[in-house]
Amino acid sequence: MAILSKIRERSMFLILVIGLALFAFVLDPSTISDFFSASKVNEIGEVNGETISRQEFAEALDAYKTRAGSNVSEMQAAKTVWGNLIRQRIYKTQLEEAGITVGDADIMNKLYEAEFILNDERFQTSNIFDKNKLKQFLATIKEENGADWRNWQNYMSSLKDNLEKTAYDNLVAAGLGASLKEGEAQYLMENTKVTSKYVYVPYTSIADDLAIVKESDIKNYITKHSQDFQVDASRDINFVKFDIKPTPEDEEAIKLQVAKLIDDSITQTNISVKGLKNTTDYDAFLSENDSDIPLDTNYKFKSQVPQVIAEAIFKGNQGEVFGPYKDADYFKLSKITKVIQLPDSAQASHILIPFVGASSADTTVTQTEEEAKKTADSLLAVVKGSKSKFTDLAKQFSSDKGSADKGGFYDWFEYNRMVPSFRDFVFEGKKGDIGVVKSQFGFHVIKIDGQKNFQQALQLATFGRKIEASEVTENAVFQTAETFALALANGKNFEEVVKDKKVTSQSAVGLKALDETVSGIGEERDIITWAFDKEVEKGSSKRFDIEGGYVVAVLTGKTVKGLMPVEKATLKVRPILSNEKKAKLIKAKISGTTLDEISKSVGLTVKTVTDVNLQSPTISGVGNEPKVVGAMLNAKEQTVVKNVVGDKGVFSFEVTTKSLPTALPNYDSYRRRLINERKNKTFQMYEAIKNASNIKDNMSSFYGI
Repeated sequence: MAILSKIRERSMFLILVIGLALFAFVLDPSTISDFFSASKVNEIGEVNGETISRQEFAEALDAYKTRAGSNVSEMQAAKTVWGNLIRQRIYKTQLEEAGITVGDADIMNKLYEAEFILNDERFQTSNIFDKNKLKQFLATIKEENGADWRNWQNYMSSLKDNLEKTAYDNLVAAGLGASLKEGEAQYLMENTKVTSKYVYVPYTSIADDLAIVKESDIKNYITKHSQDFQVDASRDINFVKFDIKPTPEDEEAIKLQVAKLIDDSITQTNISVKGLKNTTDYDAFLSENDSDIPLDTNYKFKSQVPQVIAEAIFKGNQGEVFGPYKDADYFKLSKITKVIQLPDSAQASHILIPFVGASSADTTVTQTEEEAKKTADSLLAVVKGSKSKFTDLAKQFSSDKGSADKGGFYDWFEYNRMVPSFRDFVFEGKKGDIGVVKSQFGFHVIKIDGQKNFQQALQLATFGRKIEASEVTENAVFQTAETFALALANGKNFEEVVKDKKVTSQSAVGLKALDETVSGIGEERDIITWAFDKEVEKGSSKRFDIEGGYVVAVLTGKTVKGLMPVEKATLKVRPILSNEKKAKLIKAKISGTTLDEISKSVGLTVKTVTDVNLQSPTISGVGNEPKVVGAMLNAKEQTVVKNVVGDKGVFSFEVTTKSLPTALPNYDSYRRRLINERKNKTFQMYEAIKNASNIKDNMSSFYGI
């Protein structure tokens, strides 16, 4: 009955949908198939008429995330995969037109070059790479058609994509040569210097109210230059962040709680509990009292102890407790458990004997842990009898390639550089001691070669409690955020509420559908998804729970994909159009045929610029003016050139001298440089092809946007 009730509730909606579909069919019969076509629903993009389906994108995304692991976020992976799918189709079209095919043989040859395959024992015969073994392996897993085969398929597909890209780039680059004449022209252009007299009328000499730029002017400009003002769909928000932070009262309460842990106490059930002062089981003490930091038994030099307590604690004695003291976001107690004199640096030699399963063990290691220990003990016995043999034995037996060639020797290193067992032996022992210790890398036969700068070091048992907001504080912050959100929901203006509540607002402009980060907040996909919801209009607001607090956001702007809105282009376009209008007004003022006459017409003096060129197109007192300097380089000497529009004003000039650089025996180096510059523009080549392609991008719909 519940299902029938739902059908009745939706009957009018279904009738309306079917009616619209039939009406569309009357107008254009082809639309009825589109209306109910599952393929339309499953398509999320198109490149030059070739579709990209949801399934293809999902499979490619899963494969990419499997390869990348935790190194990329969901949105980073999505953008990369989408870009790859578009690139594949673009290059496919270009290669087909060029008659280039990347076949299975090309992919296999690339496989044969992969280092991880060449070094894989499964594909070797007598330690030499065997192509037939690789082929047999691929044939076997293809027959099984499991996850392994799909992973190899994905890898070979990526190889094909790279081969196609390389083939096309090389094809285009082959035609991007340069002649010796071009090399000579480049040399002359870069090194010719000009000295010129000029009159400069800055744009600032014209009042802004004489060059008013109207909204219609900006609209016409961006329409005329539409290619430069294409934008993706975006959203703008204003928001207030309500951070949950501990109050001074919260801090004081935590400090008092920590202080109670110093001395022994009696529970309500009359059980005596040792405090830090009297306990000797520090692991248990930290665990039972819920310390927010683990026990650290490493020795600490004075520079390694929080400075707020360092001076006092290094004057203390074993067994003394210091604190509570504040260190970053914690209140801490520290007890001195041991006082010792240690060197701050040491020299040592070692012979590393790994075993199967050790961190340093590669495929050549076959010794078990017990066998490795026996080997290390045997070497220890030899070097104890004759220390002079240590160097040769390290070169012969040590698997530590970084030190083996130096006889296992490590020059001066600090206390925290080595793994704990190695470090403790070297720093707590004496010069000349020899012994064996075990680490995650294997067994080390160690000889202490030197120690210096002995100083006091402490072993501390430190309890830490993170300074966090109390439940009372959390509730108060929530209530403040909820009150703010409620005021907006009741129709109040955002800025008015901000002012009334005496809070600080922020803005995030130009949020894209696949962005992950909101400036000023951090990674908050929920806010971006909400902003792009078609039901959310400008002025809509919502409260969001975020890490460490709340955000109340209001949608302030919606930009559709296509031509940039006038209001967003104004900041960039207004100065351009203002200068264009000012340039016209300046040109109207300029009269005369000589620089003296021109200078009088605008009430300015004639100035001189000396030895300027395109390598450094700076005019003293004006700034960077490449267009003006370029015009000077191309002008005839002793000829007045008027009304040259620069970046900062309008120029009239007369070139007095051109200093040509010394002629070179040949210009091949400049020619080759031009060739390399052109061949290194593969990204620009691809972007040009991409811009010329017909791409329909609805990938954000995969994420419900």
